[in-house]
Amino acid sequence: MNPVLFIFNSIMLGIGLAMDAFCVSMTNGLHEPKMSKGRMMAIAGTYAGFQFLMPMIGWICVLTIAEYFDLFRQMIPWIALILLCYIGGSMLVESFKKTEETEEQSKLGVRELIMQGIATSIDALSVGFTLAEYSFPAALLSSLLIGIVTWIISLIGIRIGRKFGTMLAGRANLVGGLILIGIGLEIFITGLL
Repeated sequence: MNPVLFIFNSIMLGIGLAMDAFCVSMTNGLHEPKMSKGRMMAIAGTYAGFQFLMPMIGWICVLTIAEYFDLFRQMIPWIALILLCYIGGSMLVESFKKTEETEEQSKLGVRELIMQGIATSIDALSVGFTLAEYSFPAALLSSLLIGIVTWIISLIGIRIGRKFGTMLAGRANLVGGLILIGIGLEIFITGLL
């Protein structure tokens, strides 16, 4: 295999897979416009970690338990829909609460971040099927490139969201919740088609 073509394909695959993480990152930036740089790195790193891990899990599944994985693959749109609608719905409910919360209380928690990481990367499990012909080092490198691309794109999404979050002020939870529910529906509909 041509190394340049391999790297190019892996980067393009990473860009395609990172679009959900990009949208959710924008939502997180919108929700928390004063997010610190360290927190931005951690959130982007979480999405990148899941985007790296999921293709490797898919690669392993293809080589070991392919028939069970195929059944799970059919559930992917449902899982993403449930997770993103739950998170988005929570944000919508929070936007309509009359009591004001401190910025610290409204920050994205670890549990929600992990749920977002799984929801935005679960479709990358299927990528493991396309990596099945690769050797372990090639699959690992491809997954690593996907993770790096996701990290960069997620940071960009957070920065864009922070900029708009400052402009939208009190409506950030409402807009963010609607975006997450929309992403969940998009993944679900695309997965069924």
